[in-house]
Amino acid sequence: MISIAAHEIEWTAIRAQGAGGQNVNKVSNAAQLRFDIPASTLPHAIKERLLASKDRRITAQGVVIIKAQRHRSLDQNRDDALARLQALVDKAAKAPRIRKPTRPTRSSQRRRVDSKVRRGQIKSARAKVGEE
Repeated sequence: MISIAAHEIEWTAIRAQGAGGQNVNKVSNAAQLRFDIPASTLPHAIKERLLASKDRRITAQGVVIIKAQRHRSLDQNRDDALARLQALVDKAAKAPRIRKPTRPTRSSQRRRVDSKVRRGQIKSARAKVGEE
C-alpha cells in the first residue's frame, strides 16, 4: 500500500446536494478532494497507470477530483474521500499481468474445421434436388 502525502491533497468544504431540508443550504458538509497526479511524489509507473486509466474523476490535466457527501459530518466525508483516493492509487499500484500469446491446440483446430464441414453438409442438404 502506497501512502499519499497529506500536503499533496487540497481540501474544499462544499455544500452537499440532495435532501436535507434547511440544513443542507446552510452547512458545508461535503468534502471535495483534489490531488494533482503529475506534481505528486508517487512512483513514475503508478502515475503513468493513473493517467492512462479511463476514470472520469481524473481531469485532462491529471487532477483527481473526488466529492464525498455520503455522511452528515465533514470529517467522515473527508475520511471517505481519502479512502476512495487510496483505493484508486492502490488499484493503479497493482501491475497488470502480461498476456502471454498462446496458440490453439491441434485438436481444437481439428474440432473447429470438422464443425465447419458438418455445418456445410447440413446447408448443402437443404438445396433442391438437382441443384448444387
